[in-house]
Amino acid sequence: MPQYIASIDQGTTSTRCILFDHKGTIVSIGQKEHRQIYPKAGWVEHNPDEIWKNTLEVMALARINISATAADIAAIGITNQRETTVVWNRKTGKAYYNALVWQDTRTAAYVTQYEKEGRLNDFRDITGLPVSTYFSSLKIKWLLDHVDGLRAAAENGDAIFGNIDTFLIWNLTGGPKGGIHVTDVSNASRTQLMNLRTLQWDSTMLAEFDIPAAMLPAIKSSSEIYGHVHNEVLPGVPVAGDLGDQHAALVGQTCFEPGMAKNTYGTGCFLVMNTGEEIKFSEHGLLTTIAYQFGNQPAQYALEGSVAVTGALVQWLRDNLGMIEKSSDIETLARTVDDNGGAYFVPAFSGLYAPYWRNDARGVIAGLTRFVNKGHIARAALEASAYQTADVVEAMQQDSGIPLASLRVDGGMVANGLLMQFQADLLNKQVVTPAIAETTALGAAYAAGLAVGYWKNTDELKKNWAIAQTWDPSMDEATRDGLYKGWKKAVSKSFGWVD
Repeated sequence: MPQYIASIDQGTTSTRCILFDHKGTIVSIGQKEHRQIYPKAGWVEHNPDEIWKNTLEVMALARINISATAADIAAIGITNQRETTVVWNRKTGKAYYNALVWQDTRTAAYVTQYEKEGRLNDFRDITGLPVSTYFSSLKIKWLLDHVDGLRAAAENGDAIFGNIDTFLIWNLTGGPKGGIHVTDVSNASRTQLMNLRTLQWDSTMLAEFDIPAAMLPAIKSSSEIYGHVHNEVLPGVPVAGDLGDQHAALVGQTCFEPGMAKNTYGTGCFLVMNTGEEIKFSEHGLLTTIAYQFGNQPAQYALEGSVAVTGALVQWLRDNLGMIEKSSDIETLARTVDDNGGAYFVPAFSGLYAPYWRNDARGVIAGLTRFVNKGHIARAALEASAYQTADVVEAMQQDSGIPLASLRVDGGMVANGLLMQFQADLLNKQVVTPAIAETTALGAAYAAGLAVGYWKNTDELKKNWAIAQTWDPSMDEATRDGLYKGWKKAVSKSFGWVD
């Protein structure tokens, strides 16, 4: 009998393979970082070949760590950095260009044109999304417009598109030798090409962005057997789960009821609330998206607030300014002071996402005086994640009409006690961290396990969820209101930097 589920977690900075047992406990991990490629200001790329090689390596590592064989693995689930766009040749498997990462803003000129025409929100009713540099649609358009010969290859079916989930599933199931070209509803909902109601590619959207339908993968549920592995690492194991990273975290946190929400603190910050079978369109700058779909069951919808830069700001202080040696040093430095010293850091490096959607915004540090030192800057950088989350929570409560009881949190930054306490104080809500912190990988494992009967149903998954720590608010109302007012003022100063 297979003992484990394998989860491939292909993130913005690294790829991991995690093996989980029936209780959702981690039994083995393989991890490898990949290069971040910045050809120009605002351009962010990854090498798809490097990601594929790293995927094979971490799969082997996770298996070898515990001397497991393919027979010990019931299924593989995949979760991925969303929106990141790859176009490759169906016959050779070679990409025509590096992957355009979700943070990439080279499509800003297209967005500006829509903005001038007053059409940024024209497609929300179909896709739930505004026109933005964020989503895959304009990234595909840019590749078709700028890579020699690509449009012809796309029209004749040689050039095919996928987000990273699709690229990995295709390669795992045979690549040029019969690889399965599919995606799931959660990833498809982030392309801005899928109709939220029909769960199929929308002809209006394809025509709008001039994208050939022949490029696109088949859209499947998030939990079903897509194909089987065709390589020596885990031969014959079914690939049976596929969820975009934030959707996977929602599943990993077992937020299966309408009104339940989670926030993931990673490179960016992503707050997702389950709205059940009901599509709720946002009036306050949030995205309407698919939460997940298990097999033949109805799709579940969600509201999402995406923040571009949270953990990436800590990396910036480390790599660009040399203020800290390693990311975990940020808390120690921030604890050298009692507050932010009046300083606010708005990390709008490539514009602001929810709820502002300002492509013209750029990063600012506001409120500086001679009193402010590097401890205050470190604290302001940490607090930026909490303030941006508070902006999204405020919008989400207004859109959904559901008050947030507590916030389930996950991601690398939840280890930062100072940030978690400040988040609870700012929201005036309890913040809860789960016993199993790797909720993104766990969600993909759950989707795959449900597809092959490793877990019977979602009730079984709920029994695995346990609390590691809770953070209760302790800040007085006047202090909280004053701090948040300062943040709103700082945000306004970031607007209008790009003409």
